[in-house]
Amino acid sequence: MKKDSNDYVIRVLDSPLKVNAEQWNALLAAQNPGEAANPFMRHEYLAALHESGSAMPDTGWTPCFVTLWRGDALAGACPLYLKAHSYGEYVFDWAWANAYQQHGLDYYPKAVAAVPFTPVPGARLLARSAAERVLLVQALMAWCRDENLSSLHLLFTADEDVAACEEAGLMLRHTVQFHWKNNHYRDFDDFLASLNQEKRKKIRQERRKVHDAGITFRWSLGKDISQADWDFFYRCYERTYYEHGNAPYLSRDFFQRMQDTMPENWLLFIAEGDAGGKRQPIAASLVAVSATPAEDPAGAAMPSLVAYGRYWGALARVDCLHFEACYYQPLQWCIEHGYQRFEGGAQGEHKMARALLPVKTTSAHWLAHPSFADAVERFLEREGAGIESYMEELERRNPFKAPPPNR
Repeated sequence: MKKDSNDYVIRVLDSPLKVNAEQWNALLAAQNPGEAANPFMRHEYLAALHESGSAMPDTGWTPCFVTLWRGDALAGACPLYLKAHSYGEYVFDWAWANAYQQHGLDYYPKAVAAVPFTPVPGARLLARSAAERVLLVQALMAWCRDENLSSLHLLFTADEDVAACEEAGLMLRHTVQFHWKNNHYRDFDDFLASLNQEKRKKIRQERRKVHDAGITFRWSLGKDISQADWDFFYRCYERTYYEHGNAPYLSRDFFQRMQDTMPENWLLFIAEGDAGGKRQPIAASLVAVSATPAEDPAGAAMPSLVAYGRYWGALARVDCLHFEACYYQPLQWCIEHGYQRFEGGAQGEHKMARALLPVKTTSAHWLAHPSFADAVERFLEREGAGIESYMEELERRNPFKAPPPNR
């Protein structure tokens, strides 16, 4: 604990459970009033990662949440973890770690401000003003120096975070994700009509393959998701990880806590097919959604609603089932329920053929060693130029007939 000249108190906490949930969530809700709160930064989500053992020291994620206080008021907060590896981050710094090792220096432990295993852009520096946000990032850097850490990394940051990090002198790094925007489509056919003929034909062919295989879908939202469906989803999720040779990052206990503490943020699609002479569930896709807020009594505009493609798995192989479960069903649901954006997650140019367009995401980095910081800065300049060229190339492959209209 320490104070700055403005009588702010900085506390570093070894568990998200030591931060009052109501205060944390109120601070989160204040970050971007034009958009519903990011569900992955909710206190309940971070607490579930901790309590389920998914993001704990034993898995290489040691919580060191940095909080900024003015009296009894939580003025700022950041989900900071001490990392013993670079898994589960989706902003890859293996080359930096190898360079440290080759020079006989320790790269780990490092400090990472992120939501574990979740490459979803959003606020990482929770604060009520730009000045407090800068103060918070300065506190992060000071703590890293005091702990003799190699580096600090803020991943998938919001624009306000980027501004604070730039002011504090951090280096910026860009990656590309693919997001879909709802341009006031009346229905899925209206959405298809906005695409060029090649992409429209491809989507119809893929959907027809799933339909002709006898696959149907049902969806459930929030508390309507049954215990049996949660259990089935986890079977699919776990199996998919093991088929790729890895244990799942998230435990069944984590998803039980999601069901218990923030059910309103989850939308589940179940695919069913014929097996053994009867209909059986064969695949599942779990989508996070920003919960619909209560209408403001003063008549203020409702915040934008966002859906996030997250977890999927299947017990049977059906051609194009992944595309239907993870893209077409969620996009159709978003259109029918007035959600303005669907974020498809990290990587995957194949998403462009499904009308998810490239979006640049930003992380911020500080390295304690001056020579390595200079080398990384030069690397980021070259990488940044490559990202700009890549974005230009992707934009030339726009799947729409013309730039999406403002209707």
